[in-house]
Amino acid sequence: MTFDELKEKAHALPLKPGVYIMQDKKNTVIYVGKAKALKNRVSQYFANLASHTEKTRAMVSQIDHFDVIVADSEFEALVLENSLIKRHQPRYNILLKDDKGYPYIRLTVKEEYPRFSLANRAAEDGARYFGPYGSRGNTQNIIDALRIALKLPSCNRKFPRDIGRERPCLNYHMGQCDGYCRREMDQSRYREAIDQAVRLLEGKFQEVGDELKAEMELAAEELRFEKAAELRDRYRAIELLGKRQKVVAGSLADTDVVGFHKGEATRSCFVVLHFVEGELAAKDWDLIETPMEEDRADILSALVRQYYGARGNLPRHILLPCELEDEVPLMRLFSEQAGRKVELVTPQRGAKMDLIRLANKNAVEEVERWTTREERQSKLMELLGGMLSLPSAPRRIESYDISNQGADDIVASMVVYVNARPLKRDYRHFKLKDMDGPNDYASMDQVLRRRFQRYLDGDEKFADKPDVLLIDGGENHAKVAVKVLEELGLSIPVFGMVKDDRHRTRALVTPEGREIGIQGNQAIFSLIGQIQEETHRFAIEFHRQQQNQRVKGSVLDQIPGVGEKRRSELLKHFKSIKHIRAATLEQLQAVVPRNTARAVYDFFREKEGEPS
Repeated sequence: MTFDELKEKAHALPLKPGVYIMQDKKNTVIYVGKAKALKNRVSQYFANLASHTEKTRAMVSQIDHFDVIVADSEFEALVLENSLIKRHQPRYNILLKDDKGYPYIRLTVKEEYPRFSLANRAAEDGARYFGPYGSRGNTQNIIDALRIALKLPSCNRKFPRDIGRERPCLNYHMGQCDGYCRREMDQSRYREAIDQAVRLLEGKFQEVGDELKAEMELAAEELRFEKAAELRDRYRAIELLGKRQKVVAGSLADTDVVGFHKGEATRSCFVVLHFVEGELAAKDWDLIETPMEEDRADILSALVRQYYGARGNLPRHILLPCELEDEVPLMRLFSEQAGRKVELVTPQRGAKMDLIRLANKNAVEEVERWTTREERQSKLMELLGGMLSLPSAPRRIESYDISNQGADDIVASMVVYVNARPLKRDYRHFKLKDMDGPNDYASMDQVLRRRFQRYLDGDEKFADKPDVLLIDGGENHAKVAVKVLEELGLSIPVFGMVKDDRHRTRALVTPEGREIGIQGNQAIFSLIGQIQEETHRFAIEFHRQQQNQRVKGSVLDQIPGVGEKRRSELLKHFKSIKHIRAATLEQLQAVVPRNTARAVYDFFREKEGEPS
């Protein structure tokens, strides 16, 4: 279907809840979404494309056709969307865990000596599965904690085959295993430990703890203090395991706090802080590819649904950083899943809001820790290229500015950024020639002609061709640059840097006068502002350097009676040596004393060979 046909089909959709399924030319599902009103939501994809993110535009460009499924309610649409995303795994939808699913703990119950292991998913293989849990790392920690607390083997030996074949390993001597490889250990003791582990995974911590506590007290009464100490250590390990198990399984007594950071580069981060009895017990987080969705609430809704949708148990309260449009159907979905009420809360102030800030801060730190500087720079250039409608991400950016104070003091700067970083060895200064007075347009014309003529002549200092030119000024400055490039037979995208009342770059402008807002993306806004400030600084620095050299070695120093004070007064008033030379005696006497004025006047007349 053509773009216009897609747009027409979207406008013909009903104002009813449902799910829309975007597909490409190969009939591959590339995006699945839900809507309260299908017509309104789907039509947005085919209207005002310039306002979309780069990723959304990329997705829309690949849509060949789409289907919709009308639902009876928003809740039914939400459930259907979850099911379709899980089935098709569309590339443009937000996907946690790279579709690895949530891990389980597997117990091989059919063996004489059952073993625990980590499994990616539950299978119908006769084994027993516990979970799903939040992450592979935390799940493995639970298995390790069970083994240590109950002193189960973690070695590769097979029982009963390897019993008595070799001496016990280091774990036995460290007190982390009861040494079931010894001949004197019977199977019943192993089965007893496995039974305790199963009950712990089922959440029966109090029951197992009471048993161990009773055994410990009995051992103490019978003066078996070494055994009592062993049971005490096991009891404490199980208490700690109980809290960890609650967190990892999601069976929380209190609250989960959700945080999210949408990174400017390739990665974003979703964080969940788990609180048990008012204390932070654990953190679960996942780095994801930065979503194409623009609305923060839409992103969080998708993440929260994926995160909790596959979990066996849920917390009673989930604190969210912003209100979700589908909060009511989500609470219904989670409550039905948990078999009890689950509340979604969006705090506005107070202690709960502090927890949200903490979760968001954790999300930012994870993104910064895992995103390399090169990735951020590469993504930033991709975003800039998309914003400027360039065929590819720009690598080399050159920026130009003019600084002047009188006809003899006009200078220009050329600043170079490569991959979003300043390349100072390629910076260049220009001193303008044969200028009758300040004229920014004529100055820019001369600078660009000199720069690109040297490029065409093969000058090594100007050998690199830029991907983009940024000109300090507006539409007319950009037009000057385009005119020069066309006359030299070159084609380079040109944009003016438009400033606000506080002399900060607020937008870019094309030579045709179309403004491109940059304030919506903080990273690009900062980069363009930095380039503009650096270009201006470099021009002003050179301008001051020229002034200082001119003043320091001025021809006025050769005139008797003209010291530093008189020299400054003359230059401040006349702006240049050229104007001082051309001044009449009366004009000079209006600035400096009569005898100094006569000395200056006679000096220049004598140099011209004229009688005084």
